[in-house]
Amino acid sequence: MSKPKYFLYARKSTEDDNKQVMSIEAQLVELREFARRENLEIVREFQESKSAKTPGRPVFKKMMEEIEEEKSIGILAWHPDRLARNSVDGGKIIYLIDQETISSLRFPTFWFEPTPQGLFMLQVAFGQSKYYSDNLSQNTKRGMRQKLRRGEWLTRAPLGYVNNQKTRNIEPHPVYSKVIVKAFREYIKGTHTYESLAEFLAQHNLTTRGGTPLGKASIRRMLTNRAYLGFVKYKDEWYEGSFEPILPSKLFEAVQDVLEDRSRPQGTKRNKHTFHFTGIFRCGECESMITAQWATGKSGHRYRYYRCTKKRGDCSQSYLREGVLVSQVQEKLQTIALHDQYTDWMMKKVDVWEKEEGKESRSALHALSSKIKESEERMEKLVDMHLEGDIPKQIYLKKKDTLMRSISSLSEKKKECKEGKKEWVEPVRNLILDTKQANILKDSRDLEQISSFVQKIGTNPTIYDKSVTFSFPSPYQFVAKRRADLLSGAPVAQSSENLSKQEVLYCDPNGNRTRVSAVRGRCPRPLDDGASSTAKE
Repeated sequence: MSKPKYFLYARKSTEDDNKQVMSIEAQLVELREFARRENLEIVREFQESKSAKTPGRPVFKKMMEEIEEEKSIGILAWHPDRLARNSVDGGKIIYLIDQETISSLRFPTFWFEPTPQGLFMLQVAFGQSKYYSDNLSQNTKRGMRQKLRRGEWLTRAPLGYVNNQKTRNIEPHPVYSKVIVKAFREYIKGTHTYESLAEFLAQHNLTTRGGTPLGKASIRRMLTNRAYLGFVKYKDEWYEGSFEPILPSKLFEAVQDVLEDRSRPQGTKRNKHTFHFTGIFRCGECESMITAQWATGKSGHRYRYYRCTKKRGDCSQSYLREGVLVSQVQEKLQTIALHDQYTDWMMKKVDVWEKEEGKESRSALHALSSKIKESEERMEKLVDMHLEGDIPKQIYLKKKDTLMRSISSLSEKKKECKEGKKEWVEPVRNLILDTKQANILKDSRDLEQISSFVQKIGTNPTIYDKSVTFSFPSPYQFVAKRRADLLSGAPVAQSSENLSKQEVLYCDPNGNRTRVSAVRGRCPRPLDDGASSTAKE
């Protein structure tokens, strides 16, 4: 008597064995042993790693097609839920049993006979499997919604964060979160591409698992990831998170502006050479843009020259060699350059003023709180309109995203007010650092750094008769004026340190002091030793 013939089918839902009650390998061992005990002939084995919740499993489909071709073939599986967790696949199996195309079903953990009672029990088993799958889906979604209400991160931590198993949330990595902030600050300079930013991250040990720099898609995903603002994304919708953000909203928005600007269509770039000062200067005669080119001198040396494009008609302006242009730019920058001695003193003074300011006034905090409350009320109305079907989902998501970013920005400003940070602090610090940077660039040969600095603080840069000119915003003009006064010998307040009695005159009833050489002939009389000894510092 010949053995009954069976197709062996083993399935698991995912590729992760740790999440399976039984792996495919374990199923195969048990089913082969069961076939040996029951004297069953296994004609072919089918293995698949795919969920049976919905129809469309390719291996299962192939098995069913071969059963329909060969007829009178049984199926051997660990449990009915391995064969189907949806009504379509389950119904097809029962139908083929009714048509006697499937001769038998055998399970080590479930009894089945092709009788009305057996088919009824099989339907019950398939129904239970579908119920378990549907119930599991509902429980998972309910758990997701609860985690979103608590503001918890749902999946693996993004770059710069780490998962905390105790809190079931994420927290900033002590080192890599700071690297992410640095990367964002680097990108807003406008000098980085995705590749160069990936190299920057790789230098700080932020790479792929294989140790290679991140790809372009990963860099773009990082630069647009609102998780760094403290948001959680679920099904294309952002929710407020309960974890600590690692980026200020101003920095994030600045990067988005750069990305948006770069996404605009650009003309074809034919210039394969590096000319750092093109796109900055205009011709002082015809106001055309300045372009650049290589030229060979009489000695055979190659030089870079800058000239007018003459796109607006005839222009009499001639060429300007790059070395001369750089020297003139550096000389211009020196008009606002301050020595480290002064900039360090000013930075300390700003710190003192910031501490003295203390907290923001209650009225400012109240105004911010009112704006936040107003935005939150608008958010609630928007959600209600979406739930009632008054607005399309795409418009809802867009408006919700705008409101969430606005609330985040207002909350950050409110936090800064509570911590006593004033809006004037950062601009003043940046001004001081710029004057320090101008002093550093006087001997620099980094042309990219010099051109970037001119673009940052220079206004109306032009070249006329081989002379470079550009203006500074008002704060820098003030620095230039005070620096010029200092160099010209005009009266400037000095510290009492390193001044002898002979160098000091009292020219003011309030006791302001200047160097003798700076005001000689302007004061009625020198201070005698007696007065000097009683004067207050």
